[in-house]
Amino acid sequence: MKPEIIQFCPQLPGLEAALAERFTVHRFFESKDPEGFLARHAGAIRGLVTGAHLGLPPDLGARLPALEIVAINGVGFDKVDLVEARRRGVRVTNTPDVLTEDVADFAIGLSIALLRQIVRGDAFVRAGQWPGGTLPFGVKVSRRRFGIFGLGRIGRAIARRLEGFDAQIAYCGRTRQDVPYDFEPTPLALAARSDVLVLAASASAETRNVIDRPVMDALGPSGVIVNVARGALVDEPALLAALQEGRLGGAALDVFADEPRVPDGFFGLSNVVLAPHTGSATGETRQAMADLVLANLVAHFSGEALPTAVV
Repeated sequence: MKPEIIQFCPQLPGLEAALAERFTVHRFFESKDPEGFLARHAGAIRGLVTGAHLGLPPDLGARLPALEIVAINGVGFDKVDLVEARRRGVRVTNTPDVLTEDVADFAIGLSIALLRQIVRGDAFVRAGQWPGGTLPFGVKVSRRRFGIFGLGRIGRAIARRLEGFDAQIAYCGRTRQDVPYDFEPTPLALAARSDVLVLAASASAETRNVIDRPVMDALGPSGVIVNVARGALVDEPALLAALQEGRLGGAALDVFADEPRVPDGFFGLSNVVLAPHTGSATGETRQAMADLVLANLVAHFSGEALPTAVV
């Protein structure tokens, strides 16, 4: 018999077809009676396919006694209780590396869009305002001071791209690394020497709301935040207040604290660029991520080594 797995959110059609071929798939996100489904099937579920934005809610995990593997389509695993997974012997996988280039590209794109007012300029032209006036000047991108919070795979890729802009690059992370960039021990110290603070760190209890009012005030009214990491890193109410009050110059955000819900206060601000968590959203990368999800599941149920194991 095919192993039974839960699909917790929609996936690419090709991945869904491949999963259906190899497994008995329960599309939990479409269930109109989740409680009834769990009563009937929970004891037989051996795998879970989920997104990094959803992970595995603890209450659901506790009701799946036969669960063997959680396959995350995404790099983040902060919404899976890894301690509990280890205790239960549940394997956890993600899809690292394949999305690094796209997310790094997107961070640069957001930075340019914000500093050079590309989105605002587009709206200006579309509204027919160009014949009657001009936009305020933007801000030069090249040779600007960039601080990167989180110099992992994505952070390093962002830094390499910024070298092409002759940027002054500094970083903050858990440890000092052998890189040609200045190290700062705290986000506050990094913000104090940055014009643009790019967030590329993973979400954890340690980093929750670490970008708070003091960090924003250290950036000041000419500084900006670019977030391609996780919304949980930022004190979102403090960010909105800093933008509204002019204590922070701007923000380009691909992630939010409670996705897909975004505070309405951001919508009327001209000094923000907003994106719907699409840093890795290219056809090539999403296919590579889907391939890794499938490869991890197939490896697990074949008794082989997992290609990208977290636990």
